[in-house]
Amino acid sequence: MRPRRHGTVRRARAVTPHASGVPLNRAISKLGVLSRSEATEAILAGRVQVANRVEQRPGMRVVAEQTPIELDGKRLSRAAWRTIVLYKPRGVLTTKRDPDGRPTVYDVLGDQARELKAVGRLDLATSGLLLLTSDTRLADWILDPAVGIARLYLTTVRGLVTTDEVTTMIQGIVSGSDRLVASGVRFVKTSGRESQLLIELREGRNREVRRLCKALGHEVIRLKRVRLGGLDLGLLKPGEWREVTRAELRAAFPGAPL
Repeated sequence: MRPRRHGTVRRARAVTPHASGVPLNRAISKLGVLSRSEATEAILAGRVQVANRVEQRPGMRVVAEQTPIELDGKRLSRAAWRTIVLYKPRGVLTTKRDPDGRPTVYDVLGDQARELKAVGRLDLATSGLLLLTSDTRLADWILDPAVGIARLYLTTVRGLVTTDEVTTMIQGIVSGSDRLVASGVRFVKTSGRESQLLIELREGRNREVRRLCKALGHEVIRLKRVRLGGLDLGLLKPGEWREVTRAELRAAFPGAPL
């Protein structure tokens, strides 16, 4: 005969990872609160609670919209949806902060845009169209090489670019472990001193336009991104920005998760 139980001992419930979820640091990033690296730092510092328990494993899998997550005692929820197009000036970094004190796109935009994530990067010397959004799914989709979103750059280089060199760009050039390919190239104007081209890319590799031109012996003097997918700069001037609607994004990026 089993002994009679006079009470039930309840154990503290452990936080169970979700097999179908995402890492905790990414979940916080997807909510549009911190970048993934900032989220990792906050988790390791003990500032994050999951289901009322301090969680210090950045890779723990959770469901961002379902799992109770707190940062510094405040429950996190998805930031309001917002997307903007910025005409990034030359000499400005695409990063939240710079240890050397150089200006960033967030200095240009101000605190109102701190919750937005830059969709890709333009290097310090490159100007032009930069998309920033609170929608991390949209950002990941645009940046996915398998999707192949077109990026169009107005490129000025030293020297005369020949039609044979344009053909080489389109056929592809091996640079280190990468194969760099332009999906389209069009002459704007040329002279013996310099050439201006419109170069279209679809993979978004690091400094790809500059590396393509350097492989052919041409130094890039000026580089400006003028189009991303179906979005262009319109009447924006350097340092200016505008809001973008979901309807505009659906037209500019057919098939995007909006």
